[in-house]
Amino acid sequence: MTTQPEFSIPSMRDQCSPEEWQMRVDLAACYRLIAHYGMSDMAANHISARIPGEHGSFLINAYGMMYEEITASSLIKIDSNGTILSKPAFVGADYGVNRAGFVIHGAIHDAKPEIACVIHTHSWAGMALSTLKCGLLPITQTSMRFVHIGYHDYKGVVLDMAERDSLVNDLGNNNALIFRNHGLLTVGHTIAEAFNAMHRLELSCKSQLAAMACGVELNDVPAKVLDETYMNYQPQTRRPYGLMEWPALLRMLDRMDRGYRD
Repeated sequence: MTTQPEFSIPSMRDQCSPEEWQMRVDLAACYRLIAHYGMSDMAANHISARIPGEHGSFLINAYGMMYEEITASSLIKIDSNGTILSKPAFVGADYGVNRAGFVIHGAIHDAKPEIACVIHTHSWAGMALSTLKCGLLPITQTSMRFVHIGYHDYKGVVLDMAERDSLVNDLGNNNALIFRNHGLLTVGHTIAEAFNAMHRLELSCKSQLAAMACGVELNDVPAKVLDETYMNYQPQTRRPYGLMEWPALLRMLDRMDRGYRD
């Protein structure tokens, strides 16, 4: 029987500014939440967060760690070209970053400095929805939030830096993007905002797939109602997304396992 080496991650707290450490804690929480709500894909996929006050650098997961074990100290700081700027002294293993992670996330962080967080998933609902020619239909109140959403055609695994421009163009000014035949992506001015968008986008995908599976005619909603509902979801008409529920989500995680804060 093979014995696995002991694995541990020394704290990075004394190597970070207070602002970076708080971002690390929130980002680690986001990884745990994505796992908790069933949107992770083992060690695949990525969530990134821009480091406050630092131009061109962001945090991303160590490629090989499960979302449910991500901690504030396990996150790796890189630039948009994937150069590792700092990483923990992993004990019992050594991890780098996923190339598709910095190609996708670096493109958005470079082009949109106002965006703090980018979330990309391969959930079963997101992948299934991404294969439908009709795309995401505004057939529920939740999905009406995404009346305007970007689509990016599949060109293979996102490893080519040349794909960055088209990816950013397809996202446009939207806060969500469907990678056709691939998965989902959301962005936010905060980690809480990006998570809120992904949670709602995931629900929109699941509800559409369930409705379509019934094989009966779906109710149409008048265009005027769709537009009005979409506008009710926009920043100028409501408080920022995530602002209210993020502290409650952190309390939930703390009850489950406070280890993400280490």
